[in-house]
Amino acid sequence: MNKKDRVSSTLELRGVSRNFGPVTALDGLDLVVAPGELVALLGPSGCGKTTALRIVAGLEVATSGELFVNGERYNEVAANARDMGMVFQSYSLFPNLNVSENIEYGLRARKIGSAQRAKRVAEMLELVALESKAKSFPHQLSGGQQQRVALARALAIEPRVLLLDEPLSALDAQVRSQIRDEIRRIQLELGITTLFVTHDQEEALTISDRVGVMSNGRLEQIDIPDVLYNNPVSTFVANFVGTMNHIPTIASGDTVDIFGKKIRVKNSKGVNGSVSALVRPESIEVTRTSGSGNAKIITRSFLGASSQIICQTAEGAVIQALMPSHESGDLHPGEDVTLNVTLNEVLVSHV
Repeated sequence: MNKKDRVSSTLELRGVSRNFGPVTALDGLDLVVAPGELVALLGPSGCGKTTALRIVAGLEVATSGELFVNGERYNEVAANARDMGMVFQSYSLFPNLNVSENIEYGLRARKIGSAQRAKRVAEMLELVALESKAKSFPHQLSGGQQQRVALARALAIEPRVLLLDEPLSALDAQVRSQIRDEIRRIQLELGITTLFVTHDQEEALTISDRVGVMSNGRLEQIDIPDVLYNNPVSTFVANFVGTMNHIPTIASGDTVDIFGKKIRVKNSKGVNGSVSALVRPESIEVTRTSGSGNAKIITRSFLGASSQIICQTAEGAVIQALMPSHESGDLHPGEDVTLNVTLNEVLVSHV
């Protein structure tokens, strides 16, 4: 199976809610995943992202709202008839079946002929580069290999939609990065419509076409990663995606004063009084000063191409800056520096 052999599906949720007694886990979710698109739902535990995935899979029933695949209503379609491929964080492989048999399992359940099953298994083994492990059992595989088997099993049935439920959270950092890239490669190669659920912002931003940030059962913002990071629509999204400085300042009307510079406020127009300005580390400029500056360097951490500079202002605020290493090599702990914000507008939150 390759991209040109399949027609990707459109997945749509319209006003989908899910209540568990008095608790609203999902609150009127509207979401469209375009054919061949990978959309990640990102958010903290309890935000509703996994509930949404389970409703799409047919493992949960929506309290209200509708689910469509290619315009066909799926609310009443049984889970085993939905043609959804699902990969769980715990692998969920059958310990008594070898790799080939695990991949073949869904095909057998669908009563696919033996010749076609063998062909599909061979294709999947090649796709996830596990041909040499065909006869191995799960306990003989590494965590990364087990997750690749789980992915191959989900794809073997040629699903309309691929569902990924935090598939990388059980892996160590290096393997997680490798499998993450492998998932994206395969998803792009097959052109399969994919819904990916994670609490890890790096995973979501790295491999997704669009990322939806959820909070309290609602979709706060959904955008391409660049827009989500650079133009968050709320303080929740700004705080959840990436690192953010909270700089104490005073707001007056639609401006705040940060390090002596007047900057427009994106939100809360007309706010007055004490607020925190939300500024990314890379938007903090650090320069050496011959006299007394407005901050003192606490630490400089070399990160390769960039360096992290932690400073403390005279008022006691701790500020993190991120600079190219070749521009920060002469900055040392204990030195007085001048901080400046390179933005023209900022989000603020109330103190």
